[in-house]
Amino acid sequence: MIRFIKSMLLMGIIASTALCPSATSACTGITIKPKDGSVIFGRTLEFAQDLHSNIIIVPRNKEFVGIAPNQKQGLRWNSQYGIVGMNAFNLPIIADGINEKGLHVGIFYFPDYAKYQNVSTQEIAKTISPIQVPLYLLGSCMTVDDVAKQIKQIKVGNVLMEQMGGVPPFHYIASDASGKSIVLEYVNGKLNIHQNPLGVFTNSPTFDWHMTNLGNYVNLLTNNIAKIEIEGQTITGLGQGSGMLGLPGDFTPPSRFVRAVAFSASVFPVQTAHEGVLQVFHVLNQFDIPKGAARGDQNGKTTADYTMWTAVSDLKNQLYYFRTYDDSTIRMVNLNSVDLNATEIKIISIQGEEQILDVSGCAR
Repeated sequence: MIRFIKSMLLMGIIASTALCPSATSACTGITIKPKDGSVIFGRTLEFAQDLHSNIIIVPRNKEFVGIAPNQKQGLRWNSQYGIVGMNAFNLPIIADGINEKGLHVGIFYFPDYAKYQNVSTQEIAKTISPIQVPLYLLGSCMTVDDVAKQIKQIKVGNVLMEQMGGVPPFHYIASDASGKSIVLEYVNGKLNIHQNPLGVFTNSPTFDWHMTNLGNYVNLLTNNIAKIEIEGQTITGLGQGSGMLGLPGDFTPPSRFVRAVAFSASVFPVQTAHEGVLQVFHVLNQFDIPKGAARGDQNGKTTADYTMWTAVSDLKNQLYYFRTYDDSTIRMVNLNSVDLNATEIKIISIQGEEQILDVSGCAR
């Protein structure tokens, strides 16, 4: 417990209030609902700075202490539910994960818009830091409705984080096994909760802006447009995909949001959760960013976002799948098969290099 408090307090021991080192940031999230009633949420995690992520398993009844502004100790709580997900900076935190009730909560980068709540002296005891939001909600809630109620009972303050060079600008998505999804955004010190019926999420601007922007793309079609007639002249389409002509292909958050809606809404329905997981990984291939393709500038130094890891959550069956930039093998943690009554947090390394299988000798 003491080591946890010390590690979290280290986040704020800085004088700078600079933004995070990446000037880009390109995380993308989508939702697929197979016919068996399962709900599959998948997302990419892009950043320019190595986040040192690994799988973290948080047991039930684990005690945590929130960090309030000025590095004061905030809310104290015990996790009611077991959690599995990705951490960051080798800290006991959740950047993206699910709990044993089938609730998912994930952090997405939200630069230029995130501003958390003002915290009075009387409110310190119910305050947590932005990085602790998924950990708190996953340990305290069973459903999206619970999240919408519980988040209003606490304060999320402007807490400095050493590893990210200031107050980290985040917004959050929460989804549950019923298929409901909401977005949590702190803008100008106010909490905004948006319903997210499409289950799609990216970065700045605000979520309601992205939904409005979809109106610019109502012309997109799944079927090809074979030909048109103009003044007696027949103009035929060039190859496949003419119905999606005009779909934005760059890595900006607005373009990725539109593309994520188009792809997740147009895929053929699948029967099972297993098929849905593989389908989500295939769709997220469209958002995989290689090193160097999305660059920014930070204090005169070139930075480049890339897809560090991709995670897919089966909310019905509490299975957490992932792959990394260095190893595209899909790996999985079954939350039902781990000891959620353990006394300590467990770590599973995600490190490792891609293994290439030589099948030359399999020729017949």
